[in-house]
Amino acid sequence: MILLTLLNDNKIIVNAELIKTIENTPDTVISFVNGEKLIVKENVEEVVEKVVTYKRLIHSLIWLG
Repeated sequence: MILLTLLNDNKIIVNAELIKTIENTPDTVISFVNGEKLIVKENVEEVVEKVVTYKRLIHSLIWLG
């Protein structure tokens, strides 16, 4: 799960496992596997960084088992 900011400044927690694509159009649009879309304030690089950090955490926890 990653924390992102909607355009109205509300914070939202997103399941990073369900992200299909991230586009810069010029706003950052996140498309999910179920067809839903969100527009967030973070740029594409920030979202990718958050997803990578989340996945590293999950994989490190799996290895610690």
